[in-house]
Amino acid sequence: MTTLRTAWRRATLPRLSVLRTEALSGLVVALALIPNAIAFSIIAGVDPSVGLYAATILAVALAFLGGRPAMISTATPAMALVVAPLGREYGVDHLLAATVLAGVFQVVLGLAGAARLMRFVPSSVVTGFVNALGVMIFTAQIPYFAGDGWTVYAMIAAGLAVIVLLPRLTRAVPAPLVAIIVLTAAAWAGGLNVPTVGDMGRLPDSLPVPFLPDVPLTWETLRVIAPTALTLALVGLIESLITAKLVDDYTETGSDKAREARGQGWANILSGFFGGMPGCATVGPTVMNVRSGARTRLSLLFAGVFLIALVTVFDGLVAGIPMAALVAVMAYVAATTVDWRSLHPRTVRRLPWSETLVMAVTAGIILATHNLALGVGAGVLASMALFARNAAVVAEVTSVLDPEGGTRVYSVHGELFFGSREQVLHRFDFAEPGVGAVTIDLSGAHVWDASAVAALDQAVERFRKNGVQAALTGLNAPSAALHSSVSGLKAEAG
Repeated sequence: MTTLRTAWRRATLPRLSVLRTEALSGLVVALALIPNAIAFSIIAGVDPSVGLYAATILAVALAFLGGRPAMISTATPAMALVVAPLGREYGVDHLLAATVLAGVFQVVLGLAGAARLMRFVPSSVVTGFVNALGVMIFTAQIPYFAGDGWTVYAMIAAGLAVIVLLPRLTRAVPAPLVAIIVLTAAAWAGGLNVPTVGDMGRLPDSLPVPFLPDVPLTWETLRVIAPTALTLALVGLIESLITAKLVDDYTETGSDKAREARGQGWANILSGFFGGMPGCATVGPTVMNVRSGARTRLSLLFAGVFLIALVTVFDGLVAGIPMAALVAVMAYVAATTVDWRSLHPRTVRRLPWSETLVMAVTAGIILATHNLALGVGAGVLASMALFARNAAVVAEVTSVLDPEGGTRVYSVHGELFFGSREQVLHRFDFAEPGVGAVTIDLSGAHVWDASAVAALDQAVERFRKNGVQAALTGLNAPSAALHSSVSGLKAEAG
């Protein structure tokens, strides 16, 4: 009997511990999502309930449909900025219809393998994305405390102290949750007149229910909402997949990016049909969740359930939470989101200048435009351009003359593509006196594109015009196949 009891405890206690951790993490996230969802609703020009319903539906849906456990999706500033012009001009029903269509686009992109494109996002772009997001998270908190006096500043400082110092004593309860409870109790007990969550806007008083957006089912409606929906789909997938990669690295676990892309789509479809605005994964609440110990899908489910319960059943309590408490939490999240090591002078000196430039371009454009997709796209393009430049420089040509002086052998090393074309051609002497034959040895090179093939054939033709016999040798199998396919000539393979 004792053995059975011991075995039961060993099997049950870890599960109960995980359940408690996931539930407390979900509660912390739910509290932090409330002011954010209201703020992003204001940006989009819709009622606060639209953002709160979106946060609820996205969390619950992705608990079952997502591919990255513990990653939080909600209404975000990027998505709100994209959809705001449509909502202002055509109304909330067109906004909801665009949300549904954006979800459809994301499902299609997920099925088409768009998630695999994340392999082409360099780490320097991800670092720039993270650093810019940390700055954006912090600057988004400034309106909630700027000019509110020393009382608010003191509460924020106290909240930060609790968040930083409590983990040194115990990790049984997430420090951000304790900070929120302590500061709320202090504000109530002291009768402090400070801004609260209730000052942000009216909380919904009912659960979300499914309905069809009231828009005409015509081609004209599709023409109006499709451009916005496609932009939403791309912005949402980029932000979600980069966030998933960050969680992978932090938790040292993998995730199903293709499933996450499809899950984001289904979640947005459900959000639109339940009266919610578009959303995607976001770094701030996700970092808060994983730093609180969450590692499973349960934290998402708890976050969604707690969120809707807090704003509909316990709205009186939630409305009284000081904004200073939530600002303290988000300020800590902002500080821990930034990769400070990447900004240290020693790191900057050690890294190639091109890596630092790509990081700066990505972060700078995101901060200037608040468009995450634009910043990431610019960073990827800058990285590609710098890679092409560096790869072109790597291509080298050396040569030796045989002892009798009649044949010269050129040895080509490196990557041959459009960027290295001119560099390679300029290393050949097409009219060298006394040389009657030339061998171009490509055993140390790889031919990547039609431009490189054209450059090699052009070199052979120039030699022949000057009465010099020229031949290509040493091509590896892929390069030989490409050369044969493009030029129709057969070169000697290595």
